[in-house]
Amino acid sequence: MAGLDGESLESLRALGHRMLDDLFDRLEAQGRGEGPAWQPTPPDVRLALLDEPLPAAPADPSRLYDEIRERIVPYGINNTHPRFMGWVHGGGTAVGMLADMLSAGLNNNLGGRDHAPVLVERTVVRWAAEMLGMPPNSGGILVTGSSIANMIAVLTARRRAAGPAVRVDGVDKRLVGYAGATAHGCVARAFDMAGLGTAALRVIPCDDRHRLRADLLAVRVAEDRAAGLIPFIVVGTAGAVDTGAVDDLDALASFCAAEELWFHVDGAFGALAALSPRLHPLMAGLGRADSVAFDFHKWAQVPYDAGCVLVRDAPSQAAAFAQSLAYLSRADRGAAAGAPWPCDLGPDLSRGFRALKVWMTLRSFGTDGLGRMVDGCCAVASHLAARVEREPMLELMAPVPLNIVCFRVTVPGRPDLDDLNEELVKDLHESGIAVPSTTTVGGTRVIRAAIVNHRTGPEDADAMIDGLLALLDRRLAGARPLP
Repeated sequence: MAGLDGESLESLRALGHRMLDDLFDRLEAQGRGEGPAWQPTPPDVRLALLDEPLPAAPADPSRLYDEIRERIVPYGINNTHPRFMGWVHGGGTAVGMLADMLSAGLNNNLGGRDHAPVLVERTVVRWAAEMLGMPPNSGGILVTGSSIANMIAVLTARRRAAGPAVRVDGVDKRLVGYAGATAHGCVARAFDMAGLGTAALRVIPCDDRHRLRADLLAVRVAEDRAAGLIPFIVVGTAGAVDTGAVDDLDALASFCAAEELWFHVDGAFGALAALSPRLHPLMAGLGRADSVAFDFHKWAQVPYDAGCVLVRDAPSQAAAFAQSLAYLSRADRGAAAGAPWPCDLGPDLSRGFRALKVWMTLRSFGTDGLGRMVDGCCAVASHLAARVEREPMLELMAPVPLNIVCFRVTVPGRPDLDDLNEELVKDLHESGIAVPSTTTVGGTRVIRAAIVNHRTGPEDADAMIDGLLALLDRRLAGARPLP
């Protein structure tokens, strides 16, 4: 019986080679900065994609690939392009691409059971703990990204604070946690999904370097305890999404130890600054955390998706998630051996072999190579910041501790600078020159460039500024933006 693979795999083999050649050609071209950094999906293509009827009859895969090349490939978000700086998106690598292809071909389910891919994931988790200074016997699991990783950490901390009854009876509404004003929105969402409610997350003001103020944290914890509430977790940030700021993790770790609070660090991209000898001091205290969330698909350049959560006390993670169900019973030998299974450590039972692309990336480049890449991104950010400070029409709006640069166009006498900066970013996008994003710093709308792609160089930062200033000149002259 041929099944869905077809009578013969030869035509698909040829198509696969064609796809792979096209992907390598695309990587080579983007490495040279060719093509637009982004382009909008044309109305007719958008309509064709949205109105595609449910297929009843089979179609030729070669024809489908032609449609993909025409309708989908040119109009992706294009974060592999060196002038994509809009959000904290890693650029991926050819090695990771091949690993993803291999993983798809193997089609292993890493929810559990006894097989080598699970061992690869356990090794990757051990490596991650070592990279961030946590004990080698720390627990952990690979997930889609830091949003789920942060949720797992909150649920694990909740289980430790509330005891086993929380999994049967539900949450104690007296539980409260703390994070700085620059914490990522997924932390509040984790409190929401954990049944605690976003109001249970106390937002602590930050200092002029956008770091959580430990003095105000201590006051709020004391006030909550006096009110009969139960503080249980403090979330530190290693690389704030707006500015790249890093909380004083060492001070927060000491405070949490003294107050018997779970110390979690959201290090979505910034945690991997620990691989850089120059930046490592910024991460002091990271290894003291009870849990850390971070993404391999950001600064480690692993293809999407590849997040990770680490938990110092491995049994506490299993206590928060493991179930005893007849259809998931473990054996002492055979394919059902190998307990604990990954599904005991998080919410997912069906899980892909995302560990393979992480394993291949770390083996291919090593932590030294990734550390140099982190330094390179930060060097480009420093170059961009210096360029901004040299331009009379631009203003640097925040310190640049890592790889994120927040700046703003300033035009004397213009009352609509927030709107002007917003429109100029859209102009940049539609011109194809570069893709920064916008955010708000201190109540002011700013342009934000995140240097995460390993292909991005100083010339790309300069091209973005040159394009921005040219677009500004056109707007000031009353001309339409560039098409």
